[in-house]
Parts: sequence; C-alpha cells; structure tokens
Amino acid sequence: MISNWQKVKKFVRGNRDIKSLVKGKLPGGNKRPSRRVSFTIAIISLGAKLTKVDGHVTKEEIKAFREIFQLPESEQKNAARVFNSASKSTLGYEYYALEIRKHLGAGSPLLEDLMDGLIYIAKADGDISFQERRFLIRVNALFGLPRRQFRQKINFHYGKDNFDPYRVLGVKRDMPLSEIRRIWRNLVLKSHPDVLVARGVPEEAIRLSEIQLSRYNLAWKKIQEEKQFVAI
Repeated sequence: MISNWQKVKKFVRGNRDIKSLVKGKLPGGNKRPSRRVSFTIAIISLGAKLTKVDGHVTKEEIKAFREIFQLPESEQKNAARVFNSASKSTLGYEYYALEIRKHLGAGSPLLEDLMDGLIYIAKADGDISFQERRFLIRVNALFGLPRRQFRQKINFHYGKDNFDPYRVLGVKRDMPLSEIRRIWRNLVLKSHPDVLVARGVPEEAIRLSEIQLSRYNLAWKKIQEEKQFVAI
C-alpha cells in the first residue's frame, strides 16, 4: 500500500509551495481528502520554524524533533524535504499555527499535546532562548490556550519547584485523595497512545503521549507526597 507521504513525494520534490502542501493540494490543482497528511505537514513546518527562530538550528533540536516524529526510515527523506521547504519559506510561523488550529478546531486537547512537543524541542539544547520563548508564547495564544497552562508546561520541562500539580490535574487542593486519584487515572487513560491516535495525533508523534503521561504522573506523585505528609 502506498503511504500518504509517498503520495506527496513528487510534489514535495518539484514544488516549493509549502502553502499548497499545508492545504493538501497536489499537482494539477487536484485536492485529495488527505487531512492527516496536510495536518502532519503543518506540524513539521511549525517545528521547522521553531528550530530556526533564534538564527541557528542545533543538533539537539533536530534530535528532539526526530524523537517527537518517529518516522519510518522510508519516509524520512520526504519529511526532511518538507522541513527544509518550510524553514526556507517566507510564510511566518503564525500561518502554520492558525492552520493547525483550523484543522483541529478551537478547544481541541490535541493543541495542548502539540505545545508540549514544541516546548520539548525548544528545550532540547539546554535552554529556551528569548526568541524561542516569544515564539512559544505567540503560538500558545494562536492555539487559544490559557497562558497559565503554558507556564505550567514550561515549569515541567525545567523541573522547577513552582510546578503546580493541582493545576496540572485540574483539581482543588481540598479534594479527597481518592477523588484526585480518580481524575489522575482518567487523564492517564486519555493520554494513552491509542487514544491520541484516535483523536488525530499522527502515529509518528506518539512521543507526545509520553510527555503528557510524565507530567500527569509527576503531578500525582507530588500530591500524594504532600497529602501523606499532612496526614502524619
């Protein structure tokens, strides 16, 4: 069976119009119903813009990008062409962010997953530069996500003490531990790789589920420790 990436292989080679790729348009003006392809291309394009926003692309960022998008060996050249085309395109990163939001719809939980992936890539070379932080804040706003959630994600990736486990799980401090545990378990189930694929995450981006799970599990661990300490 020919993969979706192979369907656009010739177009990526001969046409640098990344805007058409994101819109899912193929040679001859045909438009095929390939939502997954155009969505994945938009994500890769946004990631490409992030890696260049501070003027240089590091090996660590590329490695992190490949960790997020674990493409089969046979598809890596096609993905690299999209990445390079997007990084050279005059289109601003705002365009890709808005296209992704349009694909998913406002309020989609997948937008939060993608923000996690972008922060993971930006942090890969040791620190998030001023330009990268400004990029991430702007994309978070274009995705329509709360600023406080963005700060929590940043704190998680930096391992900072002001990581608020209650906000991460969306629970109140005075809730019984058994109720918090129930909510934590539901969030963990929703972050299972199969569930993410079902709600639109490309199969290659399952690393996003691991990031989500790590954050929920860390929050639950911190709450357990705090509640147990108070109970003593």
